[in-house]
Amino acid sequence: MKKIIKRAKDPVPPFFKTLRGIGLALTAVSTALLTAPIVLPAAIITAAGYVAVGGAITTAVSQLTVRNDK
Repeated sequence: MKKIIKRAKDPVPPFFKTLRGIGLALTAVSTALLTAPIVLPAAIITAAGYVAVGGAITTAVSQLTVRNDK
């Protein structure tokens, strides 16, 4: 367990920093669509759900990727 926590705190390579930001943005936009106070078509709600899951996974994987300089 400590290894995962240490890995999450280690520096992230620049490419994965960018990817993490994109994942966060996708998750935020899809969450806004899912919680919108207006009625949206079912296709948009379904797509927003998939994008939210994809964005969350992308963010998590990007955060746990560390540079291996050995």
